[in-house]
Amino acid sequence: MSADPMSTPGKRNAALAAGLFCCLLAGLGNQAHALDFPDALKDPLLAVPPKLDEGVRLPRDDKPLTCPSSVDLSAPLSLSDVVDLTLCRDPQIQAAWADIKIQASSVGEARSAYLPTVTGATTQLHNRVRYPGSSQPASTTQGQTVYAGLGWRLFDFGGRAANLDAANRQLTAALLSHDAALQKALTTAVGAYFDVLTAQAQTQTGEEAVRLAEQTVAVTTRRFARGAAAQSDTLQADAALAKAQLAAQRALGEQKKALSVLVYTMNLPSGTPLLLAAAAQAPTAESIQGLSYWLTQAQAQHPEILAARAQWEASKAKVTAARSEGLPTIDFTANHYRNGYPNQGLQTTRSNTTTWGIALNIPIFEGFSRTYKIRGAQAQAEQNEARLADVERRTLLEVVKAHADAVSAQENLSSSTKLLDAARAAVESSERRYAKGAADILELLQQQNALAEARRERIRCLSEWRSARLRLMASTGVLDSLSLQ
Repeated sequence: MSADPMSTPGKRNAALAAGLFCCLLAGLGNQAHALDFPDALKDPLLAVPPKLDEGVRLPRDDKPLTCPSSVDLSAPLSLSDVVDLTLCRDPQIQAAWADIKIQASSVGEARSAYLPTVTGATTQLHNRVRYPGSSQPASTTQGQTVYAGLGWRLFDFGGRAANLDAANRQLTAALLSHDAALQKALTTAVGAYFDVLTAQAQTQTGEEAVRLAEQTVAVTTRRFARGAAAQSDTLQADAALAKAQLAAQRALGEQKKALSVLVYTMNLPSGTPLLLAAAAQAPTAESIQGLSYWLTQAQAQHPEILAARAQWEASKAKVTAARSEGLPTIDFTANHYRNGYPNQGLQTTRSNTTTWGIALNIPIFEGFSRTYKIRGAQAQAEQNEARLADVERRTLLEVVKAHADAVSAQENLSSSTKLLDAARAAVESSERRYAKGAADILELLQQQNALAEARRERIRCLSEWRSARLRLMASTGVLDSLSLQ
């Protein structure tokens, strides 16, 4: 340690100017977000990930998600419109986006530990000393004290590296958690959208069944008037019409319920009217790869699994950081004092003092707090490891279920088409035979009921195929806008 006064005013002024410049630069960096300063001061350590600047985007999308300031709900909404509105308004996605900013700030703090710290202070003092009972007059001293200090950690047994590694992994986990929130919101929005389309199709099927029952009532009424049919035929036709109207009313209620769920999913005000664009065509039964393929995909790229893995790696780095905090550190320090020292009175004579040196800090006893902190970090790592195993188990179980449902729905899709074609042909045959008197009303009504049931089965199979296909992609973590198309 050495203490030497500055020999010339030029050196003293240069040191003071350097200290003030460092303080000014640090102050600008702290106020960069409050004022309109260049981006270099807002993120001088380049801790902010590019995703925050690029915006929210789905996997494999080239363009970020655009959130319009106003939405025209009078026009029919396509699936992409519903998805965009949902992702823009989902609070969980917004919270995950804010968490990325929080973790990016932690990365910046961890990187700043490698840089020196500069502090400065200046004080204007007025000292007055009185001597009661003495003839000596009071002495008055007025002046300014200046302090500038620099500290730089040179060696720390890997504590800063471990903290930086943990912060980077926490940031990675936050990015992946945001992707997982996108997948969850996307799955919910797509499911609600197709539920509405399914309910609308069921309503149309009910309306068609009502029209068919009305035609049957008209035919039996004319035949009864001519004496070609019994009154029981008209009564049975009326009962079939009432049953069809009841089924149509229930389908309409399910449609309103599905629309309300979709409005809530999109985070719109309750009761907002929505119009959905009709589906362009019925989905085709695409080939589904084997279960092992989907399990491998889920383990490799599902964001929830990757986020849990990153959290586990971060907790292991925290164990290293906790251990290193109890080991020695080496710091470089430099200080400059003018006219006194901090928290002391003003010296009677002008002085300039400069100190510098290397400090070795050795923790000797901390009341066993370090032992328990290390144990806590180790327990956190064990907990995150168990959480990772649980996330993998739950995710892969969902993949297994979704794959089985998709395979079953794929097989049912073609069978429902054959069933519908056969039911239509049977109704047409029964109508012709009934018109000629070769069939009774019970046969005709049975065939009409079979046609209505075949239509409902077709709609149910289409809905199950859409749901199973999208759920399989979502459970694997590969659902995106291309998959929706």
